[in-house]
Amino acid sequence: MIGAGNVATHLSKSLSAYYHVTQVYSRTIENARRLSMQLPNCVAIDSFDDIDPNADIYIVSVHDDAISMVADKLAGKCGDALWMHTSGSVAAKVFEGKAGRYGVLYPLQTFSRDVPVDVSSVPFFIEGNTPESLSEIRGIAQNLSSEVREADSESRRLIHVAAVLACNFTNHLWALAEDVLSEKNIPLSVLFPLMQVTLNKAENLSPHDAQTGPARRGDKQTIQSHLAMLKPDVAEIYKILSQSIMNRYIKLGDE
Repeated sequence: MIGAGNVATHLSKSLSAYYHVTQVYSRTIENARRLSMQLPNCVAIDSFDDIDPNADIYIVSVHDDAISMVADKLAGKCGDALWMHTSGSVAAKVFEGKAGRYGVLYPLQTFSRDVPVDVSSVPFFIEGNTPESLSEIRGIAQNLSSEVREADSESRRLIHVAAVLACNFTNHLWALAEDVLSEKNIPLSVLFPLMQVTLNKAENLSPHDAQTGPARRGDKQTIQSHLAMLKPDVAEIYKILSQSIMNRYIKLGDE
């Protein structure tokens, strides 16, 4: 396992039920040791020179910008092993010319190192440079999850963009909401029922049909009142999102 962050941690633990994870690499030896100690007979390393060239599979689970660097560092050094990265936005071809067998094992989930996740329910999107590589990656993914789908690099990038909108941006909005509430020492938990029902509706209705709120209703006075209460940077986000909502429904004749 090349990497010891959030995704690498959850994948390594799940993979260890089916495979021997022999090494964990991280630039920081403490991070590598923290993960390796949770895996049977696993060694922590912090140098590319110490990576075992005889492993059957190498999984690169690092920041997107670092995947190409890792591929360059290890190009041609690991025989006929299968190489995979776990990114939603990086093309499989990042390994082209550097490994003979390669692909992608992309779990569509948000991971935090110490927050449990049922990996068996996580959708995995896979890609392989040959039918044989794809078949092997599919077998690995099916050991981990009951939902495995093929997706080429273009489709996977599109999925990743949607995931950022639905997850990362939503979480940031929750953080902003928490900041607003904290001004009056009100806990974010007062919003939990609202947040849960919003998610439940998304599972049963089109988000378009489920939209509510001042912008959906065209309540411009309420919007202006809210903007006056917010710090400038947060107000700008509120304004952009409100305008986007109004544009959608005015455009479609649903105002």
